[in-house]
Amino acid sequence: MARIAGIDLPKNKRMEVALTYIYGIGRTTARKLLTEAQIPFDTKTDELTDAQVVQIRKLVDSTCKVEGDLRREVSMNIKRLMDLGTYRGLRHRKSLPVRGQRTHTNARTRKGPRRTLAAKKKKA
Repeated sequence: MARIAGIDLPKNKRMEVALTYIYGIGRTTARKLLTEAQIPFDTKTDELTDAQVVQIRKLVDSTCKVEGDLRREVSMNIKRLMDLGTYRGLRHRKSLPVRGQRTHTNARTRKGPRRTLAAKKKKA
């Protein structure tokens, strides 16, 4: 089992896809890393030699900001916006969409499940 950047890569997957399980590495970066390491994209994770794993690990450590460091940087950027009181920071603080999406309908992922208000009694 290949372990890179503290993540166990899934077994029996193509390396191009398996590397994307690491936070901060997408398809494009995975392809660049594999090209630089001279490993075919369709190599399965089970077929990797120890030398290849070490080579990929070195490349990831030297060229990419991944996992803990990247998560910390992103959270610090959001915290900075919230401390400054920018519009985006206020949206983060209120758990609303940050990039101009509508909220009258939709935005359920960001806002969470609907909280229904108590039904008003009709005057009759």
